[in-house]
Amino acid sequence: MSPENLVAQEDNNASPVLTDQEHETLKYHLLGPSLTKAGQDSVDQQKVSEIIYNASKGSKFFNNEEVKDKQLSLKIDRILERKKQLEKLDLTSDLRRADEYIAELELNRDLSQIVVHIDCDAFYAAVEELDQPELKHVPMAVGKGVLTTCNYHARKFGCRSGMAGFVAMKLCPNLICLPLNFDKYTAKAKEVRAILEQYDPRFESASIDEAYLNITKYCHDRQMTPEDAVAQLRQEVALKTQITVSAGIAVNAKIAKIASNKNKPNGQFRVPSDRTNIIEFMRDLPTRKVNGVGRVFERELGAIGVKTCGDIYSQRAYLPKLFGDKAFQFLINCYLGLGRTEIRPAEEYERKSVGTESTFHDLQGKEALREKLRSTAEELEKDLLRTQVKGRTLVLKVKLHTYEVYTRQVVPPKAIFQANDLYNYSLPMLAKLEKEFPGLKLRLMGLRVTHLVSTKAMNLDFFGKWGKRPTESKDTSDTLRGTVKDADGSEWEVWPEEEFEAAATREREDAMAEMAILSQEHLDEENGGEMNSTRESETPFQESVEDSLNEKFWDCPICTLPQRADDKIFNEHIDHCLSKQTIKELVKDGGTAENATPESSSKPKVGIRDPNLSSNLKRRQGPQVSSGSGKRRRPFFQC
Repeated sequence: MSPENLVAQEDNNASPVLTDQEHETLKYHLLGPSLTKAGQDSVDQQKVSEIIYNASKGSKFFNNEEVKDKQLSLKIDRILERKKQLEKLDLTSDLRRADEYIAELELNRDLSQIVVHIDCDAFYAAVEELDQPELKHVPMAVGKGVLTTCNYHARKFGCRSGMAGFVAMKLCPNLICLPLNFDKYTAKAKEVRAILEQYDPRFESASIDEAYLNITKYCHDRQMTPEDAVAQLRQEVALKTQITVSAGIAVNAKIAKIASNKNKPNGQFRVPSDRTNIIEFMRDLPTRKVNGVGRVFERELGAIGVKTCGDIYSQRAYLPKLFGDKAFQFLINCYLGLGRTEIRPAEEYERKSVGTESTFHDLQGKEALREKLRSTAEELEKDLLRTQVKGRTLVLKVKLHTYEVYTRQVVPPKAIFQANDLYNYSLPMLAKLEKEFPGLKLRLMGLRVTHLVSTKAMNLDFFGKWGKRPTESKDTSDTLRGTVKDADGSEWEVWPEEEFEAAATREREDAMAEMAILSQEHLDEENGGEMNSTRESETPFQESVEDSLNEKFWDCPICTLPQRADDKIFNEHIDHCLSKQTIKELVKDGGTAENATPESSSKPKVGIRDPNLSSNLKRRQGPQVSSGSGKRRRPFFQC
């Protein structure tokens, strides 16, 4: 959810009375992003949601989730109202354009490749069970404050990754929770990858426990069927590593990932390589089963009647107008069962940003916040030195003790990577936040650099100047499907799902961080415990997290928040800021809107315009985005 849609929330435990609908939608939301994890099919999710609801009720986490759920309900109301208006219009041209796009995609459908998605079964738990075999027969999870994974005995009770430990204990009182040991998991992952490399030397690690392979050549060279080759691979992994893996086999990565969840654990499933079977497989598939559709987008789609991928077709004329061109592209590809077929090592993907963030117990005070900012800058410097890049844009991210998230950005006069520069350029942003929120109290702080340039020695001349213009991250916002060129001139597929999948990963990351804070709240109430600061890079999903977006921003002249460089989105944000009561009073009094906060009011729009803003707006907008670029959105990513 964008910052301008967040509502300011008082720091108290009181929860207003919910309506029946709000009550149910909030409970569903609280089930978390891991609802579709394997082993949950036989679980009474209504019972699980009641337990999570009652266990978290009254917490700051609960209050924040309640606010976000209400905001989503209001947004859905607007979507439905917009759809109602569209139904009165002649959308023949929109329908024709959608059909032309579908026909174009069909012409380029590739059925020749054999892509496999490998997913280790309950990986962390499986590794721990090797050291303690007795745990194989009892409910067990890895992770104390927040569960990172559970074995299948625990999943039968509704326990799953991303769940607060104390909530899991309410679902399964006999649950055994072990601490994380990443050294063991990394060592075991290397053993698995050594086997995968024999089947596809250019396999792609999606995370520490999952990977994509293209085994087309392997099967052709050995005259093996895909099923036999994957069965052999899985058997080899089991024999050499003593853990099991599940696999999905299909013509592209999207379907392969969905298929790998069909016969878990220790199974495999193939979607036949013909259009009829692919369309049939996708037709009845719930949208939430697609990687890239999270809790929020699922609700938005469900509200307009899109429950399964097959439902997408009947709504094809409305999708661009309701959700934007990017979402339309993504959804049509889901309906058709299309996805990328080229698999390559993860390190070959162009990095869009480098960042670090940490969660901690409530932190306030000028000295403490600056000390945390300094340590964050030092951590980021280490990552930048390791990745050999520096950034032209610096972004500060904070989460208040009320769970509201704010980001600020600055463009230094030069690309930076040293801790002193990172600290000095981010300090004014922190100072401004302290003015906006007297008594600023934080639970999370992060720094990230974007618009990267390489610092590899070969790009520097004797005097340390750039002899050749360094390669910067490419902005592919206008590339809906096609190819882009890397620095070496090689071309790679670009698919609309890439940014949706990345946003879904960030949603899981945010959920993990929020669960950690909820768990700490519970610990503080029970034992008066102190929370340890944890870098985001220590969470189990971090290895799979790379920002796939290289976004350009324009600063809002009212609230100063950076907004995505899209005419429509930017103007809507301006309208939103202008409609707030605080702005209205400032304009009336002849003051400035510089210190107004985006969440300070949720008043309805009143259409107030300040003529003095127009020239300022033009100066800040920068280059115009073409009207055909489409609306970029992350409909399911909660800030």
